Amino acid sequence: MPEFKVQRLGTLMTPEPGNAMEVEGVLNPAAVRGPDGHLYLFPRLVAKGNYSRIGIARVKFNDAGDPVGVERIGIALEPEADYEKRPDGGGCEDPRITYNTVLQHYVMNYVAFGPNGPRIALARSNDLPHWERVGLASFSPYKHIEFQGVDNKDSCTFPDAIPNPSGHPELGLLHRPLFPGTSPEEMMKKSRSKQIDIHLESIWISYRPVKLNEHIPVKGAKFTSHHRLAAPEADWEKLKIGCGTPPVLTKHGWMIVYHGVHETEGTGDQKQRLVYSAGVMILDKDNPANILYRSPQPVLKPDNPDEQVGLIANVVFPTGIDCRHDLGTPNRFDLYYGMADDRIGVARLDITDELPD
Repeated sequence: MPEFKVQRLGTLMTPEPGNAMEVEGVLNPAAVRGPDGHLYLFPRLVAKGNYSRIGIARVKFNDAGDPVGVERIGIALEPEADYEKRPDGGGCEDPRITYNTVLQHYVMNYVAFGPNGPRIALARSNDLPHWERVGLASFSPYKHIEFQGVDNKDSCTFPDAIPNPSGHPELGLLHRPLFPGTSPEEMMKKSRSKQIDIHLESIWISYRPVKLNEHIPVKGAKFTSHHRLAAPEADWEKLKIGCGTPPVLTKHGWMIVYHGVHETEGTGDQKQRLVYSAGVMILDKDNPANILYRSPQPVLKPDNPDEQVGLIANVVFPTGIDCRHDLGTPNRFDLYYGMADDRIGVARLDITDELPD
C-alpha cells in the first residue's frame, strides 16, 4: 500500500510587524473547532527575551475550503502563575488542545517555562476564549524512573477516555520527558555507537482517573500506569522523538503526527545541524499503547525556505490538526505546524484506505 502523503498549503501566519508580543516569532499552534464551528489557532507568541504567551486567532478559509490566513483575537494565557514565571522572564508555550467528551470541556496541554525549567501544565475551558488553570501535571514513579521534577514537554491528551493497562477508562496523556542527557543537543555530542536507552529517550503514555459521571478529574490524582510507547528507531528520528498533534480517531485507529530529530552535516560555523521532521503513528483504538503503524520515512520535512531559515533552522513541528468533516472529507486532515521556530504553516494529509505495509 502507498505511504501517507502530505501536501503543503502554504505559510499561514507570520509575526505581525510592530507587534512587540510577536517580535521573536509565532509558532507551534494548537488547532481546535469552537462551539460556533469556526477553527481557532492558539499560537505561541514570542516576545523579546523568549517571553511566550498563547494567543487566539480565527482561521480564514477561501471558497475551496483551504486555510489562507488568520484573524488575531487576543491572548488565551500569559505567564501569571509561579510555575510559569522565572526571574529573567517566563513562558506559556506550545499548546495542544482537545475537546474531551468525558470531561465535557476543552483541555489545553502547554509547556510552563518557569523557575525549574519546562513542565507540563493543564488548563480547561468551556468556550475557548476563557481558560482556567488546572496546574502542573504530577506523576507517580515507574520502577527505577522518576518522572516528577523532570523537564517534560510535547504533551497532549486523548479526546475520550481510553482503557488503562487494567482496562479501566481513564484520561490518557502522551508526553516526552527530557531526562538529563537526552536532549538532541546532548545526544549529538555522544558517540555514534551509543545505544538508545528506550526507557529514557521515548514517548510515554500515562493515565489519570476521571469521574465519568461527574465530568471532572479526580482531585489531586497523579498520572500513573506509565507505558513506554515509542523510542527513536529510524534514521530521521535518531536523536529524539516527541508527540506532536493530539490523537484523532480515524478508521485505522488513533492517529498522531509526531516529530523526530536527526543530525546532518552543517556548513561554515555550523559543524552540525539538527533537523526536525514529522511522521505518522497509528495506535490501536481499543489499546492505544499498541502501535499499529509508524512512518519509516518522514511525511513532512524542512524542504522550503520558510522551514529552513528562521530562528532555528530546518524545523517542521506539527502541533495542531483539524479533521475536515466540514468539507464532507473525514479522511482529510489539515496539519498546522511551526516553521523554523518563526512562523506557522499548514499542510494537508489524506489517509489511505488501508494502512501502508
